[in-house]
Amino acid sequence: MNAHLHLQQDQIYPFDARGIAKRFRHAAIFGALDALNTGERMRFVNDHDPLPLLDQLRNRYGEAIAIQYLQRDPGAIVIDFIRN
Repeated sequence: MNAHLHLQQDQIYPFDARGIAKRFRHAAIFGALDALNTGERMRFVNDHDPLPLLDQLRNRYGEAIAIQYLQRDPGAIVIDFIRN
């Protein structure tokens, strides 16, 4: 039996990085992305554009994670990360 239950494939899992201590953010984000199944998405919210993080994600996951900006305004960043 699968101990980790996932919701519907089109479910969006929210991840608000603003509430996580900066020293733990990247590890928490990687852990959340590792938990996604194919087709699932995590909606990431942050107060700044996480360009160094996006470089790390591309290096770690390559094409396995798609990055889709939904909002890219100063102080308000929303990105969907989709597991391919």
